[in-house]
Amino acid sequence: MRTAFAAMLLFVAACGPRQVEVRSAPTQQTETAIHFTNNLSKAVNVYVNAGESDLFVRQVAGNTTAHLAVPGISPGTRVTLKARPVDGSSGYERSGITMTDMTEWRIP
Repeated sequence: MRTAFAAMLLFVAACGPRQVEVRSAPTQQTETAIHFTNNLSKAVNVYVNAGESDLFVRQVAGNTTAHLAVPGISPGTRVTLKARPVDGSSGYERSGITMTDMTEWRIP
């Protein structure tokens, strides 16, 4: 009888009200991007440099326009944009660019 009473007591306690913590979702960092137009006939690798080292963004095929998300770079950050042809020929560089949610860049 005591065992049945103890089991019933546990059951009632388990079905009782529970404390719940409600929080809002964490804020998301605003993303920056490059609207990149490659007017060359060859593919290029696109990089962003915010001071330490080059961050590879993506390879863009020749005669193509692409939207390139740039992770880890906040709006307002001053950067250097670089495009290096995959064949090793001389590349393109644009310094002192302030990143926005959509930075426009065309080569050549």
